[in-house]
Amino acid sequence: MDILLSIHSALRWLLAALLLGLLGRLAWLLGRRQAFAKMDRGLLAAFSGLMDTQALLGLLYFFLSGLGGAGFPLYRIEHLTTMFLAVGVSHLPLRWLKKGHPQAVRNSFLAVLVTMALIYAGVVSLPGGWTR
Repeated sequence: MDILLSIHSALRWLLAALLLGLLGRLAWLLGRRQAFAKMDRGLLAAFSGLMDTQALLGLLYFFLSGLGGAGFPLYRIEHLTTMFLAVGVSHLPLRWLKKGHPQAVRNSFLAVLVTMALIYAGVVSLPGGWTR
């Protein structure tokens, strides 16, 4: 069970780096008023996929450790709820890519910002927060 937590914890740093890079790229596109390129579609797909992987690992750990004796204290339920909201928001840019409207870059930028805020709030709600 500790291996699940270790992988889940290590992947958060990869996700944080991807989030910062994606946010920078979207800000660049916004500033230049450009549309998405193939690379941007790949970045958004990687971001959503990594969020899904994190959610799956977190959900497995939540139930396996909870039933294994750690229980289900409120902070774990808050973390789970906040992170599933973040996963939902992280998938919105992929839907906007398909629509092809000009506001897709702006909306994606805002969705990535909201996802980042939800991730921050979800991790801070844990004992130890980001230092864990």
